[in-house]
Amino acid sequence: MRRWSVPTPTPSPTSPDPDLPRRIIGVLDLTTLEATDTAERVRALCAKGLDPLGDGTAKVGAICVYPTMVPAAAEMLAGSGVALASVAGAFPSGMSPLRLRVAEAVWCVEHGAAEIDMVISRGEFLAGRHERVVEEVREIRAAIGNAVLKVILETGELLAADNIRDASELVVPLLRDGDFIKTSTGKSQPAATLEATGVMLRVLAETWRTGGPRVGLKPAGGVRTVGDAVAYWEQARRAMAEHAQWHEPGARCFRIGASSLLDAIVSQTSAG
Repeated sequence: MRRWSVPTPTPSPTSPDPDLPRRIIGVLDLTTLEATDTAERVRALCAKGLDPLGDGTAKVGAICVYPTMVPAAAEMLAGSGVALASVAGAFPSGMSPLRLRVAEAVWCVEHGAAEIDMVISRGEFLAGRHERVVEEVREIRAAIGNAVLKVILETGELLAADNIRDASELVVPLLRDGDFIKTSTGKSQPAATLEATGVMLRVLAETWRTGGPRVGLKPAGGVRTVGDAVAYWEQARRAMAEHAQWHEPGARCFRIGASSLLDAIVSQTSAG
């Protein structure tokens, strides 16, 4: 079993495509997941995500918030085309009874969330009780109906590339077209790394090739610079090169979860 060595070095903040940073805005899940969040802070974040460049030419892919912040975000995002995502299921630990985790996810959808980001039970997975991970993903997937489900593996806690592969292979068949696997909660380290996403992309590419569900990828946690974002974008583009639907405009097969990344993109775009 190959163990993690060191977190992936930060890529150089350059891109061969000068328009790529602007396009990355459209796949960004702009996120606030702090204990100090308030409805006012979330409304301000939504306003920022709806017009980050101040000229009406771009908006983020989604706003991601805690469950209690869903009603405030839903009011701001109604009719905007920007999705409302909520972490749910006892995020970030996942350590509560499954029926409560399912109920929380359902509550979020009932109050306006179109996307649910849940985290698997890493302890159960590492202990070999994979059937419990299958159960939680299946139950939440079924309970939220047509909402998108993003399943967080928390790759930094899975200890080895083999575990990331096995967790991906366990979860992906349980999902639907348009769902995602996601690296991290952003609450543990290492969070997203190119090594982890490389493993996940290999599983996704094989699943797409063999007719399985067309599941997307969401790196999240520690993606702060334009160079970070470009590196993940280009890695996914290369890994999924043979799958045309991944690259179609509006396919939404790739997202990046971040908070400060948008400021970096706006700064670079304005300077350009």
